[in-house]
Amino acid sequence: MALLYERICAHVLEQLRRGALRPGDRVPSEMELATQFTVSRITSKRALEVLREAGLVERIRGKGTFVVRRLPDLTDLTVPLRTSPRRETLSIAYIVPSMSEAFGLDLLNTIEERCAEHGAHLLVRRTHGRQTDEEKAVDSLVATVDGLIVFPVYGDFYNASLLRQVLDGFPVVLVDRQLSGIPVSAVLTDNVAAARALTQRLLDQGHEHIAFVSPPAVNTSSIEERLEGFRSAFAGHKHAQPYELTDLRSTLPGSTTTESVRAEMDKIRSFREQRPEVTAYFACEYNLARMVDRALGGDRVIACFDSPGDSIGGPPYLHVRQNQTEMGQLAVDLLLAQLRGEQVPNLSYVPFELIDAET
Repeated sequence: MALLYERICAHVLEQLRRGALRPGDRVPSEMELATQFTVSRITSKRALEVLREAGLVERIRGKGTFVVRRLPDLTDLTVPLRTSPRRETLSIAYIVPSMSEAFGLDLLNTIEERCAEHGAHLLVRRTHGRQTDEEKAVDSLVATVDGLIVFPVYGDFYNASLLRQVLDGFPVVLVDRQLSGIPVSAVLTDNVAAARALTQRLLDQGHEHIAFVSPPAVNTSSIEERLEGFRSAFAGHKHAQPYELTDLRSTLPGSTTTESVRAEMDKIRSFREQRPEVTAYFACEYNLARMVDRALGGDRVIACFDSPGDSIGGPPYLHVRQNQTEMGQLAVDLLLAQLRGEQVPNLSYVPFELIDAET
């Protein structure tokens, strides 16, 4: 598999062998190479750095890149140029807020297994749900890895560092969420369809008053889409009514404290007192479903996305089961396709299932 930067290295090596580039000659700049090969400047910069490590060029600050005065023997040189241990193995980084058995752990395991199948080295960096940590992780890793798989943090704003890499053409694949309006490959569940199907199941069970429970949805695509699917399910149901409690933050990574959980459980109980007609609660994720269940004392039907059930001793709920195996495999495959210079789709949906609560 020829990586994008390796194509540039091969081109420069061929120019040296043919004499089109001679000792002391100026080598095209990062920008010129990026334009010539239709790649990002990060890719062209990496190619020039590999050529420098191989002893073929020297980079003079403020002047540019030049062929070294005394070239090594080019006879046995082949691409990829073996200049450092890192270059002998493809490196991929997975940046993730947190992982749990409800959702995320199987995804990580699959990404790791898929990377191993392709002989790629995987680095994992947790951000604990903090956008500043996500930005630091992106900035530090782009110089040392060949591509990124990113599970974006919850937040009101896009990560500027991540956005910059995407726009600059660095190989990136998102999982679980997308950046609306940004041309980046994302692998996820069709959250609108899944939330609509889960809500329809509750309606079919006879629940006419259903509440959607989540953190604020602004600029977190998975929550926005699940809320959209929830609302759309009520079309054509004349007597059914949706309710929304969408300001709960205590289950977000980095936000869970004893005080915050107690305060929000009181808020959920207050909501029930104000809306006693609500008989079912649709939580946007499993940990929030458990908190709602505890707050209400088990006297309402709970549904959610993802549920490990008995595997961790938690209660099994009616839930959407996302296909983490296919999500992880596809994320790695799409990233490798980008590294081969292939066009990949912006959105790739994986299948989901509705799983009934065990009784």
